[in-house]
Amino acid sequence: MTGTEFEITADLVRDLLREQHPDLAGLPVREVAGGWGNQMWRLGDELAVRMQRMDPTPEPQLKERRWLPVLAPRLPLPVPVPVRFGEPSGRFPKHWTVMTWVPGEPLDHGSISRGAHAAGALAGFLRALHVEAPAGAPAGGAFGAHPKRCTEGFERFLRAVDPGAVGDAGAVRAVRAVWDDAVAAPEWEGPPVWVHGDLHPANVVVSDGTLSGVIDFGTLFAGDPAWDLGAAWVLLPAGAAARFFEAYARADEAAVRRARGLAAMKSLFLMLMGQNGDRGLPGGKPSWGPAGRAALDRVLQGV
Repeated sequence: MTGTEFEITADLVRDLLREQHPDLAGLPVREVAGGWGNQMWRLGDELAVRMQRMDPTPEPQLKERRWLPVLAPRLPLPVPVPVRFGEPSGRFPKHWTVMTWVPGEPLDHGSISRGAHAAGALAGFLRALHVEAPAGAPAGGAFGAHPKRCTEGFERFLRAVDPGAVGDAGAVRAVRAVWDDAVAAPEWEGPPVWVHGDLHPANVVVSDGTLSGVIDFGTLFAGDPAWDLGAAWVLLPAGAAARFFEAYARADEAAVRRARGLAAMKSLFLMLMGQNGDRGLPGGKPSWGPAGRAALDRVLQGV
């Protein structure tokens, strides 16, 4: 089962295609491992079907449908682009979308060996994405808020991580110090810019040892770019953050401070998703735990 009252199978995907997009129904269908808010199925060699699963509302998919075709042409890395819409029906009472497939291996199952190249690729991608958003762009809500308005979530994550996973009392104090510094940093004063909002190892793909694509834009919003800049520590190997910020060239000291705190919070979230038992988060992903732990180490070391 998938966290809902029904099971998503290859046969269901084929039936939905026959009903709503019969010209695609003859393509091979195969499940893609992973996924949390949505379940992914490969459709032939160039497409994928994104099935709403854990997401409680269709908003993330509808957001991707509306804005990815606008953003994709000016982004320097491949991103999924919606090409067909699947609407709720008696067979499946949620939304689903046929999208272009972004080739590569998710970073939570792969690695980056060309750190300098990946830092430049990430910086170039975010420079292209972080432009002023139009008036109709979605707001971030909790995502996009200044860290001081996210302290409750940070504290909840820190308390929920398995005892000792962060380290000794000194390590916990160090994590809190990073967060407190982010809370004390000035707010973003620029115009709201486009922000991916959820850059972590399962939402990017790698090839040939470097970043080769960005996926899952369901959290996309207009706001503070610091929510993406934390990827310098969450995604890149040790020693690459400085190269990233040099190439990005738009982050002032306050943005870096906010980004580092948000990276600490994201690292704790990944650690929680990787935990087993009652202390973990629903839909846990074991591969996310080590990724979160490594990211937290980079945050604390500032590299």
